[in-house]
Amino acid sequence: MAKDAVIIVSGGMDSITMLHEYASEIALAVTFDYGSTQNHREHRCAILHCERLGIKHLIIPLEFMKKYFKSALLESPDAIPDGNYDDENMKVTVVPFRNGIMLAIACGIAESQGLKRVMIANHGGDHTIYPDCRPEFIDAMSATMTSGTYEGIHIYAPYTNISKADIARHGKALGINYAETYSCYKGGEKHCGKCGTCTERIMALREAGIDDPTEYEL
Repeated sequence: MAKDAVIIVSGGMDSITMLHEYASEIALAVTFDYGSTQNHREHRCAILHCERLGIKHLIIPLEFMKKYFKSALLESPDAIPDGNYDDENMKVTVVPFRNGIMLAIACGIAESQGLKRVMIANHGGDHTIYPDCRPEFIDAMSATMTSGTYEGIHIYAPYTNISKADIARHGKALGINYAETYSCYKGGEKHCGKCGTCTERIMALREAGIDDPTEYEL
């Protein structure tokens, strides 16, 4: 298949797995720096994997989000709650319409580069917590992008209805070293092991039968 896709890649487990799984179809990877607590740690992983796979990579600054948007993820590590990855606990970490903004920018880049698709690694575990990860949002945004571009750009989101453990199973089959990904919302040099994303990561790797290579503070 021709390389006709832009992928939004953070440096976390999900997008790095997708980067490897669909490397033969990806012409460009885009990472957004919107000032979140973990951006600087994620970006190292995104750069590492894109260089390894020989995929062109851009980091695009979105400083306005930290300045004008309200989210614990844009404040400080102390604002990030510990505990399970569930609706009420993680709602404070929602960055309003983050995926919508990133998808819109990636769409413009795709059309400017003569590409056809924008890839995003939202998954089934995100649905109840993050409105801009849900299937109905992805479908609606894809339709909007198609109708708003001459080339009919659309979203390709193959992980939408699978779990993070399923994604980890894909990564296991691909031989991905998940120590070279970053998930923790607190943004420390090591994963805290206590926040919702760390808890979700631990459970997904365990369910996928992967010996967890992550360095945790605990």
